[in-house]
Amino acid sequence: MTLKHIPISAHATHCSTCMMGNVCLPTGMPSAEVEQLDDLVKERIRIPKGRRLFSKGQNLDALYALRLGSLKTQLEDVMGVVQVTGFYLPGEIVGLDGMLDGVHDSNAIALEDSEVCVVRLIDIDQVGMYLPSLQQQIRRLMSKEIARSHQALIALGSMRSEQRLASFLLNLSQRLSALGYSSTDFVMRMSREEIGNYLGLTIETISRLFSRFARDGVIKVNQREVRILDLEAIKELAGQPCTPSNYN
Repeated sequence: MTLKHIPISAHATHCSTCMMGNVCLPTGMPSAEVEQLDDLVKERIRIPKGRRLFSKGQNLDALYALRLGSLKTQLEDVMGVVQVTGFYLPGEIVGLDGMLDGVHDSNAIALEDSEVCVVRLIDIDQVGMYLPSLQQQIRRLMSKEIARSHQALIALGSMRSEQRLASFLLNLSQRLSALGYSSTDFVMRMSREEIGNYLGLTIETISRLFSRFARDGVIKVNQREVRILDLEAIKELAGQPCTPSNYN
């Protein structure tokens, strides 16, 4: 069954009026230029939970701005061994990992019913000719993707298990805060098994760490609902300097 493609009408929400407009492609762009992006997105795609948006090896002809829901990216070898490589929240761009070779480097799978705005590469090139700030923004997003990959490698290579989970929770808190959501109360759409896979830890270790953090009064957990009770303690566990003002 194919995914549902939704053409965007003249009366639909566009980049200049979207609730994700401050965290998606227009981030950092002059407000006078944001309206010029309205012709950039001509359709959206709805992805049911568990379905793929794209698969590794498919030609890359578009980037996808996550409007609703959440996605994960993962690799899978010929033996069926899976490695989760990232989690994406509303306002974030999926598909940047394939920009170098022109093919998708991973599988993108919906963690819940989700919707993305389709940004065709050919349209980026055309709009970019008279809107240089768009090209600058694409480069900025690619730099963030590289930095995210480097951080993941550092976590897998040198961090202790509790440091990995604390860094993951802190990163999730910061990203949700940037979206205008609570930085301390959230629902994790990914399973503990998926978190463990991403962090290079067993599900038993992840469960034990969640229980330990809760017992120490750092977090409160109710299934997938998480409340961070002590942000400074999370930062300390993650090995980062405490700057509470960053979490207003």
